[in-house]
Amino acid sequence: MKHHFGDFLDRTGDYWTIVPNRERYAYSANHEIKDKDAVKILTITKHDEHWKQVFDCPNIEELTLHEPSKEQVNEIRKLTQIKRLRVTHLRTNDINFIADLIHINELILEYVSGFSDLTPLQKLTNIKSIHFENLRRVSNFDGLIGLDSLRYLHIDGTLDWKQPIENFSFLEGLPNLEVFGLGFVINKTQYPAFLPLLKLKKIRKIRVGMATLDTKEYAFLETAFPDKVCCHYGDLPWTPCYQISDGYIEFIGKGAGNAKLSSVNANEKIEAFKQKYESYKHEAREILKGYANPDN
Repeated sequence: MKHHFGDFLDRTGDYWTIVPNRERYAYSANHEIKDKDAVKILTITKHDEHWKQVFDCPNIEELTLHEPSKEQVNEIRKLTQIKRLRVTHLRTNDINFIADLIHINELILEYVSGFSDLTPLQKLTNIKSIHFENLRRVSNFDGLIGLDSLRYLHIDGTLDWKQPIENFSFLEGLPNLEVFGLGFVINKTQYPAFLPLLKLKKIRKIRVGMATLDTKEYAFLETAFPDKVCCHYGDLPWTPCYQISDGYIEFIGKGAGNAKLSSVNANEKIEAFKQKYESYKHEAREILKGYANPDN
């Protein structure tokens, strides 16, 4: 799937100041810039003939690399002053070039493939926000462990390719995380997958699409974090049953199904699912009791 140029960042709070995806070309470097001192934001692609002028812009803070060349990727590590970086449509064996950009506090990697090791990001000691989308060879996110400054993390795939995640133990190594989001992902951990989230004392929002996880995981998260931190896109709170199209009630959870409102047994089917969801929440409460009191 070709990149949509949509902006899926949760821009509430102070997590993101990077320009929206759709505005990237307003800052194109493919023309001669006269007032280089005034430049703070640029977009560079492999087709740009004048891209090297970025090194003559002393006040550059934000950079988008869209389908960059190998030369551009290798050279860009010199821009150690930049604070915001977006990389899209890149195939690379590693992301070591990012490790040199030590002042980055906002990072977006979209459709970046060929690498699997995230540990170079551990050198970004000022990072506060990360958005991952379609990292084709990444399934283990332990390379994020130790990013004490990270407050926002979203991991996503797309409709045609879901991002695999081996486990969520890495979350324990992000002590100041406040917002955690998941989009089109494959959770490879058995229920309950999100016990590591319980270690995070500052978490205030869990943002997940309504058909991303198994139903039991939603019930567990809602039970573990009851203060309305659980929401889907649009920041609407989770609900066992929701309506996104006329004539149908959808059930929360991957493959959970729906009820056709015109069906004679629609209300019975909806009530049965609500009861099942409540039973999952009861099971979650028992798990949480055992987690809080391991000796009992």
